[in-house]
Amino acid sequence: MLDEMERRFNAMPEAMAVRRCTVEHVCGTIKGWMGATSFRTRGLKNVATGASLAILAYNMKRAIAVAGVGTILGALRG
Repeated sequence: MLDEMERRFNAMPEAMAVRRCTVEHVCGTIKGWMGATSFRTRGLKNVATGASLAILAYNMKRAIAVAGVGTILGALRG
């Protein structure tokens, strides 16, 4: 598995720069909201739940910033 990952990375080294610009920004923002700490729960299931809620909150905040409150509320109401 690691050999395959290294082969793909070496074939497209610029992909890591793109990843840093997109994914790392989101992770840093979410971590900042959480107080730049680790998860305060134990177990993969609990941590996954906390991460999912943080990501949902991030996505909702971004959607409101892009589309506006009225548009989002209208979509939620159906």
